[in-house]
Amino acid sequence: MSLSTHVLDSVTGRPAAGLRVRLEHDGRVVAEGRTDDDGRITGWECGAGVHRIVFDTGSYLADTFYPEVVVTFTVTDPAAHHHVPLLLSPYAYATYRGS
Repeated sequence: MSLSTHVLDSVTGRPAAGLRVRLEHDGRVVAEGRTDDDGRITGWECGAGVHRIVFDTGSYLADTFYPEVVVTFTVTDPAAHHHVPLLLSPYAYATYRGS
């Protein structure tokens, strides 16, 4: 299954470039990287099961209530592409299953 994410800074209205992100499965880090200039990470691979994407928001935002945002999700169809977007501000965040 392929996985991608897109992080948007809702304060600036721009992509969150350079934000550190890691993917975990069964308590292990299986991928890590930084968002590109468009706030995206693409091309990660993982199988069925419960996964966690951990966004290091504390190193991206100078003053934030949420130093880390963790999105836990379940993959039931390993053949499908999964996209996990994050909308970010210092005192709020939102996520959803993208396409």
